[in-house]
Amino acid sequence: MATEAPARAQTWNPDSYGTHARFVADLAGAVLEWLDAQPGERILDLGCGDGVITEALARSGVHMVGVDSSADMIEAARARGVDARVMDGEALTFDREFDAVFSNAALHWMTRPEAVVQGVARALKPGGRFVAEFGGHTNVAAIITAMRAVGLRRGGDVSLAGPWFFPTPDEYRALLERNGFEVKRIGLFGRPTPLKTGMAAWLKVFRKPFFDQFGAEADAAVAEVEELLAPSLRDQSGNWTADYMRIRVEARLAR
Repeated sequence: MATEAPARAQTWNPDSYGTHARFVADLAGAVLEWLDAQPGERILDLGCGDGVITEALARSGVHMVGVDSSADMIEAARARGVDARVMDGEALTFDREFDAVFSNAALHWMTRPEAVVQGVARALKPGGRFVAEFGGHTNVAAIITAMRAVGLRRGGDVSLAGPWFFPTPDEYRALLERNGFEVKRIGLFGRPTPLKTGMAAWLKVFRKPFFDQFGAEADAAVAEVEELLAPSLRDQSGNWTADYMRIRVEARLAR
């Protein structure tokens, strides 16, 4: 996950994440199919969060290691029995250890993508594969635009509305190829995502630093963002959907 100034760093609460963001793991089926993990393989889960997917893969006979920059998330993963370690995804320390590196919904938090890809390349055995899904170009574009509008109205730091790395497939393919990977397949996929606990909960989980800057007015700022988004992302029954776009990739490291 991205490194930010301490006062504005994204923080993670495993309980809140499990309640409001469990869809992140629940919707990982397609990228897991691309991974096609085999019993006996040693696989790194980069940005493992609370370890739900890591644990599931380990139960299937895969030797899993999970890393995440959040100590709280790593503690939750370890409670599941996962070999989980606190580590910066932009400074991986592994050396030719893994048959595959897997990542789901984490790479967009790492805003030095070249450092990430170089670390993945070092972590893989020759010929190892890298399979990932994360936010792609135009991901949550409406949500970011609404936050920026509220930030401008309130005189806030609008850069906190969208701190992510959301590349196009061409951009990410070029990044991988110049770091020794052969891209087997890559694509950008629209995935409108129902928010069972609502938009306000999503905003407070995923963009807490943006709203924290408004202090006692944080909840009012959340309500203003919701008001702007309602015409496009809330249906007539009051159900919210996030405008997700995902990039999914499978690449092989040269032998």
